[in-house]
Amino acid sequence: MYQFVLCWRYLRTRYLAFACIISVMLGVATLIVVNSVMNGFSTKLRTLLHSVLSDVVIEGHSMEGFYDPVGKIERIRKDPKLDAQIESMAVTLETFAMVQYQKANKEFATRPVRVIGIEPKARTQVGGFSEHLARQKSKTDPNFDIPDEIRLRWDKAEESWKAFREFEHREAVKKAEQPVKPVSIEQPLIGVPDEMKHIFAKKDANAPSIPPPAPVPHVKRMPPGAIVGHLVAHFKYRDPNTKEITDGCDIHPGDSIVITTVTTGESLKPVYDSFVVVDYFKSDMSEYDANCVFVPLEHLQTLRGMNNRASSILIKLKDYRQAKSVVDGLAELFKHEQLGIHTWEEKQGPLLRAIEIEKGILNVLLFMIIAVAGFGILAIFSMIVSEKTRDIGILKALGASSGGIMTIFLTYGLLLGVVGALFGTILGLSITWNINGVEAFIARLTGSHVFQGDVYYFKEIPTDVSTSAVLLVNLGAVAIATVFSILPALRAAMLHPVQALRYE
Repeated sequence: MYQFVLCWRYLRTRYLAFACIISVMLGVATLIVVNSVMNGFSTKLRTLLHSVLSDVVIEGHSMEGFYDPVGKIERIRKDPKLDAQIESMAVTLETFAMVQYQKANKEFATRPVRVIGIEPKARTQVGGFSEHLARQKSKTDPNFDIPDEIRLRWDKAEESWKAFREFEHREAVKKAEQPVKPVSIEQPLIGVPDEMKHIFAKKDANAPSIPPPAPVPHVKRMPPGAIVGHLVAHFKYRDPNTKEITDGCDIHPGDSIVITTVTTGESLKPVYDSFVVVDYFKSDMSEYDANCVFVPLEHLQTLRGMNNRASSILIKLKDYRQAKSVVDGLAELFKHEQLGIHTWEEKQGPLLRAIEIEKGILNVLLFMIIAVAGFGILAIFSMIVSEKTRDIGILKALGASSGGIMTIFLTYGLLLGVVGALFGTILGLSITWNINGVEAFIARLTGSHVFQGDVYYFKEIPTDVSTSAVLLVNLGAVAIATVFSILPALRAAMLHPVQALRYE
């Protein structure tokens, strides 16, 4: 009992102990904040990646894709085991291309993109599409149909173009109806062969004139719709007045874009077509928002000469925990075909593993902060043992055992670790739950934002507090405080009472 009484007294009266408590507190708080932010970024990234990818992907290994995707879906559905685990499937055709459009300043711009041919309703059923659309957000049956207001604009443009072609034709007719002036050649044709002199002969004024050109038939055509990535159509710039990062727009709904790609087969040939922008795709993933353009699947197949061919089949599962068995079943079903079958985590494996490795290394490095607090505990306890040599001698002379003396200092280190970890947890969780307010306060104080939204495309700093991680950090802090108090405790326990009281 006396051990706990002395520990509590030392904890209240020894001000050096507060330095140890503060060291442990700051270390624990830092680890909790950093771990929560890293978990937040990791969780946010995984959520975003999964939201734009299906659970399982069947894909070809070349730009030519694979043949008969509809037949393959029917084969999958005929397998009772696979059919029971699959909720929906969608066919896509993806290729590289160049998109050309007219910017707001009337200049033409060209940039590389990934053109993805889809069936919007089927693509929505596998997830990761309609919830990211601007105009058709969360619709169960999005489409590439051109809205009436955009169609009206195109009709007016068609009328203007038709009127211009008719004007050109009338001018050509007037020019053709003008009489031909007779050509009079008075000088002899020197050096001209006889068989060619008839070309330069005097023309008859009564000869029939050249018939007027026939009018060029005007074929009314409405280009197909396209859904472009938000960052393909928009750009970020700093407003000179407010100094805030804002979005500018180069491609508006109803604008025309030209997509140029290549055909398949032995000889690649460039092909192109115009499309009308009907919607934006914004997933908050710059890899997709800045590179993807979605167009009707059948139109892209026809444009590239890939009828009844596709590059991938996207699959949504009823229970993602069964993904491994589904992948194995699909691999067995298509074992004689050159197809890649992966889960979304396997496709994004390098990125996800890189984040986990970075988080692990960062946690190890930051855990050294608590180790520094441990060395502080070691130094302070050594000083306490030196100062309390007389007290230790008296306790031993009164019958205290070496184990009892050691328990005093071990309990003291344990209390320092517990109190420091407790206050560190409170501080760390408070900062984590209000981290965006803290970031705004620092930005107002320093005039510089710690978190740049234009870099990460997140509206705010994501956080995810892991209970197991918080408990692990606390246990580690208490363990370090206790371990670093062992050496001073052993030194105190080994003191002989006679030697301790010799000079008293």
